[in-house]
Amino acid sequence: QVQLVESGGGSVQAGDSLRLSCAASGHSASSAAMAWFRQAPGKDRRFVASISWGGDDTHYEDSVKGRFTISRDNAKNTVYLQMNSLEPEDTAVYYCAARLTENSRYYYWQTYEHDYWGQGTQVTVSS
Repeated sequence: QVQLVESGGGSVQAGDSLRLSCAASGHSASSAAMAWFRQAPGKDRRFVASISWGGDDTHYEDSVKGRFTISRDNAKNTVYLQMNSLEPEDTAVYYCAARLTENSRYYYWQTYEHDYWGQGTQVTVSS
């Protein structure tokens, strides 16, 4: 089992930055590929970024490339999402997700590939 708790959301202006954190706990938290998804009102939950448990391999949704950076600190069992140049279109509830894997270089980007989810944190960007 892996428990995930997100933090760092808030209300900002367009062009501002936020850093989301996802603290993982549980027996296998250190060997989990991690990802961020987001869900805007009335829309499906969508992929944002993912990272392997080794931390060297990452993958981004096209609209956030160059603006968002995913990283992890395995000593702290925490994954981060640094979000720069925020746009109103980034407004959503952001969810952290985890998938246990034996391969340190694997990452995943489909919702069904992840077994564990956090409760979400709201990000609101106003113009």
